[in-house]
Amino acid sequence: MAKYEIYKQDKWNMILADVKGTKIEVREISTEWGEDKHIFHSRPELMNWVQSHFKPEEYSEDEYEQIIENFKKI
Repeated sequence: MAKYEIYKQDKWNMILADVKGTKIEVREISTEWGEDKHIFHSRPELMNWVQSHFKPEEYSEDEYEQIIENFKKI
């Protein structure tokens, strides 16, 4: 099992990914809405979700680019 830290603002606001065999589990943890878990069965499925879920206007340019790069490393 491989673990990836995609984004971390502080100990309560972060995005983590775990690769468990053929599944990729992404956990979004936020002080606003709690924890959401998403399960993907392929990298293309994950990247389609990333492109539709993360909007550039919600992050600084550097943050957004880093998040996308971190997802690509999975």
